Amino acid sequence: MTIRTTLSLMLGMTLCFSSVSMASQPLAEANMLAATKQTNQVQVQVSSVSDTTVSSAPSTAPQATNSDTASSKDSSTPIVAPITNIPNKKAKQTSGPAKPKNMIIMIGDGMGPAYTTAYRYFKDNPETQEIEQTVFDRLLVGMSSTYPAPVSGYVTDSAASATALATGFKTYNGAIAVDENKRPLTTIMEMAKKRGLSTGVAVSSQVNHATPAAFLAHNEHRRNYVEIAEDYFNSDADVILGGGQKYFSEALLKQFTDKGYQHITEFAQLDSITEPKVLGLFADVQLPWVIDDKQGHKLSTLTQKALDLLSQNEQGFVLMVEGSLIDWAGHSNDIATAMGEMDEFANAIEVVEQFVRERQDTLMVVTADHNTGGLSIGANNEYAWEPAILHQITASPEMISKALIATDEWQKRFNELIGFEATDEEIAKLSAARMQGQKQLFTTILSVIDLRTNTGWTSLGHTADDVQVFAAGPGAILFSGHQDNIDIATKMMSLLPKAAR
Repeated sequence: MTIRTTLSLMLGMTLCFSSVSMASQPLAEANMLAATKQTNQVQVQVSSVSDTTVSSAPSTAPQATNSDTASSKDSSTPIVAPITNIPNKKAKQTSGPAKPKNMIIMIGDGMGPAYTTAYRYFKDNPETQEIEQTVFDRLLVGMSSTYPAPVSGYVTDSAASATALATGFKTYNGAIAVDENKRPLTTIMEMAKKRGLSTGVAVSSQVNHATPAAFLAHNEHRRNYVEIAEDYFNSDADVILGGGQKYFSEALLKQFTDKGYQHITEFAQLDSITEPKVLGLFADVQLPWVIDDKQGHKLSTLTQKALDLLSQNEQGFVLMVEGSLIDWAGHSNDIATAMGEMDEFANAIEVVEQFVRERQDTLMVVTADHNTGGLSIGANNEYAWEPAILHQITASPEMISKALIATDEWQKRFNELIGFEATDEEIAKLSAARMQGQKQLFTTILSVIDLRTNTGWTSLGHTADDVQVFAAGPGAILFSGHQDNIDIATKMMSLLPKAAR
């Protein structure tokens, strides 16, 4: 009896220890997995900017080892967003390097999610059952918040958002690559230059507008266009393409040409440019609206030329391309013009996408700086949106309004340009507006188009909506999921080559 009891106790103890060991094993494995997951997460530390100092990253986080980092005590020295190395994620690589040689950031100014959705339906072929994908559907990987520094609230302007995308820092609305204390912030373009890479911008606005300015200049306010143009001379950018001729004086242009820049003003001259550096200013301010431009494809042409020139540098390049006028159309609540600008920005994206596919050493990241206009695809309690009407419109509402003011046979001319027969009610509205002048007529034409297409708007300004992020090429996986706009900058900065010591 005693022997049997002893054996039972021994067996029970053995089973008990075995059970504890087996139960603890999954817990240990879970802990190891959590630790591994935490290690593999993207870690990007960005200093917060206060009223008096730029605070460093928390002591628990890896500190910036980047040689570009400067002391915050010197207000004349650009401040650099501290960044940590981003570990390789376990992703299946088809071919090509893990890190890109070249990087291209493309910004659809004002291009909130409703714009890319509207563009899908705008491009849809109604004769097929399927709604065809666009380049935006194909490349979508994540989302981004866009809010500025707290002093400016939740709704950003282009300058603050572009500064975030170019430097990795939040700042006040209106700031061009400076912090809240108006101290210069180091841009990704400046970092690239120090590493021997080429840099450039190609835009459809003036080249010294808010978004390109935040990548190539430093200024306390975006409206200081002449000062920003003068600062471009110090950027040493290899390619500067867009509008803005009126902001570059003859003396400034001479400085550029003396430095070796080729200054051109006509698109036909692009073919003669076979190597950097180039300053191409093709309009006094903005390039023509796409809907009015019978030659067309200007932004995609500039993008292709920028790629051809910048890719001559064996060290690599960083390029910023902006579909600037999407925002300008949004500010006017002009759906017809906005879809034309979206179409050409999509063309430019496809030019870059093809470059990425062929080279396999280039990262492309596409996003928006903010949302403009509060566009809604459907309105007035009706479950409908009619983009087919937009394809019939042969000129921008702005140009139509000017044409109607200039002729007595304005009703006939309106029907020709708008692509449909106006109703008696629409004619009455247009007639009353025409008597008040071109500006009111323009607004009324927009209203007619919105009612016909059932398009809605909530604002003539910006909204605080998150925006989409699209990416392809080496490193594209880093931009998956939700992030802030400063994260886009610091992730791209982390992929630059190491600075020479």
